Amino acid sequence: MEEVDVEPTTTLIPGIDVTQKHLGFVWGPGDILVYETKYKATGDPSADQGCPSVHVVRKDEDIYSPILRKLFNESHHIFVGLQKIKDDVPSKNKKSQFVSISKHYRSVIRACMEELQQVAVSTRDAILGAQYNNQLSILLAVEIIWNLCEVLFIEAAPAGALQLHLLDWVRLHKADVDEKAQEVLQSESPTEHPAYWDVVTSYVLQGRTDEARQVLVKQASFQPAARAMFKLLDSLLMKMPIFSPGGTQTLTEFDVEWRHWREECDRCLQDNSFASNRHLEAICKILVGDEDTLLEHKDLLGTWYHFLVTRLLYSHPTVKPTELHYYAQSSMDMFLDTRSGPEPLDSILLAAFEFDIHQVIKDCSFALNNWWFVAHLTDLLDHCKLLQSHNLHFGSNLREFLLLEYASGLFSHHSLWQLAVGYFDHCPEFGRVYLELQVERVPLDSERKALKVLRICEQRQMAEQVRSICKIMAKRALRNNRLGSALSWSIRAKDAAFATLISERFLQDYCAHGTFSDLDLIDNLGSAMLLSDRLTFLGQYREFHKLYGETRFAEAATLLLSLMTAKIAPQSFWMTLLTDALPLLEQRQVIFSADQTYELMHCLEELTAGNAGPSLDQSMQDADIETTKVELLRLALARNLAQAIVKEGTVEG
Repeated sequence: MEEVDVEPTTTLIPGIDVTQKHLGFVWGPGDILVYETKYKATGDPSADQGCPSVHVVRKDEDIYSPILRKLFNESHHIFVGLQKIKDDVPSKNKKSQFVSISKHYRSVIRACMEELQQVAVSTRDAILGAQYNNQLSILLAVEIIWNLCEVLFIEAAPAGALQLHLLDWVRLHKADVDEKAQEVLQSESPTEHPAYWDVVTSYVLQGRTDEARQVLVKQASFQPAARAMFKLLDSLLMKMPIFSPGGTQTLTEFDVEWRHWREECDRCLQDNSFASNRHLEAICKILVGDEDTLLEHKDLLGTWYHFLVTRLLYSHPTVKPTELHYYAQSSMDMFLDTRSGPEPLDSILLAAFEFDIHQVIKDCSFALNNWWFVAHLTDLLDHCKLLQSHNLHFGSNLREFLLLEYASGLFSHHSLWQLAVGYFDHCPEFGRVYLELQVERVPLDSERKALKVLRICEQRQMAEQVRSICKIMAKRALRNNRLGSALSWSIRAKDAAFATLISERFLQDYCAHGTFSDLDLIDNLGSAMLLSDRLTFLGQYREFHKLYGETRFAEAATLLLSLMTAKIAPQSFWMTLLTDALPLLEQRQVIFSADQTYELMHCLEELTAGNAGPSLDQSMQDADIETTKVELLRLALARNLAQAIVKEGTVEG
């Protein structure tokens, strides 16, 4: 079970037998873990009969941190950009691109670290401050590991240049020297400051000889009698060879020059040139790579890997990548206390120095509290063609497996789930399957969110998920009596049965209130009305009202009659249609022809003869108003028929 950073909330579950001892299960692959049911024994017998407590804890709290959310968002943009690098680009050009992308990732990590540092200092909440500091320490370890992987795997620096990169790596992660130096130099008497010699020695340990010389000048001017000794050490520091990868000097020539310089430093020690000043003598011993002297300055080095880089700088500056593992292991053994084993970070860095990429990824997966680091680093290493030979036994490669795990965790967050889609898109084997499963778990809290999910599914031709989302939203809208929204979602889902149901509700609503709601939607159904017969009728019936409102009575009458005779209109709605025909029958001019009037009369007789069903028959017999409607219709139809016959006979005559 993973370590829990927060106090778990308690959920009471009624109806569970309290005689049971345990109830536990994992709910994945999201971030909720229901682990164990605990029963609290109390002295009150009635209390034992209460509900058991189930602890609900989160496996990954980082996605709920506002600062770390910035890390997830920014790294997503970098990830997507990395996927756009084409395979046909020459390897030489791609290497510089990969290094640039790696530095971009690290800059985002460092920006989050700086922000965490600020809020950790400014917050007054002790618990929150501890949480920020914990996140800060994790990010610091992540940045150290990533930086080393960049040097060894992505940059793949050769001998000579490798030492320079390792020095930069150590200097970046041991920046407290400059703060201490500033404090010393700004004091009233820098040479008498307690940390003066620590600053000088720290600069030398990091290979920053120029800075060390500048600080030593103050001590030399303060002690005229020892000026010759200071001048000699200054000369040694100034002469120290530094390899220039872009220069004309070969690695062999540099090695010869460096050996001559070291022999000169060694002679100074043999001659006891610095015997009268223990600080200068210690610095000279560091220059010749004396391991005992280096280990005496453990407090200034801080870590075994700083000790390793300093040891290589002054004893083997032309170290080859293949030789690193030997020096790394021996340095860790020499530096660390044998009574306490190495920390997880030590093991990860040692695996990196041994060029065991897969062990680095494996150890990071166990040690770190989320998948962000291993997913992005593995993806970058995979693009560098460093993981091609490592496939997992269950079908997917390591890169895709880690990306799927990371993206699945993001889907449990209310907003970060959108980032996860981009990761699934770039997992060719199982990405689509995972996306289809995860999309169905996204809570559709609002129409806006539903539209976002829907757009994602439509862009990827996920027809089944599109229908499912639309059905869910349509049913929800219908429950809330939002008929327009429900109809819109059912049309989008191409669900004929549900569109028919909602059309019926629209017609019932019209019968109850005499008006249509959501006219804009009905007026703009277009070809969507062909989805179902009832929807077609709804659209055509609305068209009849528009024609009537525009006083296009002849067209309105033809459309009304066709709705009945073509059997598009449900018989339960015929009385409403016939009632709508009354104003047309009462017009001064004849609207319905004799044949049309006969058809209307036939529809009325069919309706009143009981063909519309017993329920309608019964309601007509029981309601006087229905009887009155029928009589009025018959009278209007008879009058219209007589007028139509006269008119048509006159025209023929």
